[in-house]
Amino acid sequence: MPEIEVFPNPSPSRNYTIKHICPEFTSVCPKTGQPDFATIELEYIPDKVCLELKALKLYYYSFRNEGIYYEAVTNRLLDELVEACDPRWMRVTGIFNVRGGISSVIVAETATKPGN
Repeated sequence: MPEIEVFPNPSPSRNYTIKHICPEFTSVCPKTGQPDFATIELEYIPDKVCLELKALKLYYYSFRNEGIYYEAVTNRLLDELVEACDPRWMRVTGIFNVRGGISSVIVAETATKPGN
């Protein structure tokens, strides 16, 4: 797995939401061996650091040959990204393309978003 790089939050005294969208996420279905395609939406409120985008992209692309179910990859993304940047709040949404006539959306988040 590539290192998930971070940089100092330029406004650590404020709650603000960052949203990154990756429409080219790919992993492999462990049952069929076929590729799974998804859009990954990452939303978070940073604390001391923010995620660096090139490193985030390379991290996402590291899943291209990995056999992993939708539910597992979405929760793993959340766990590993939280570990990398220790945000105040984070949500990962995996919007997986139609396969076998069914599309799936998996949402994992740390807790209630501050201010809600």
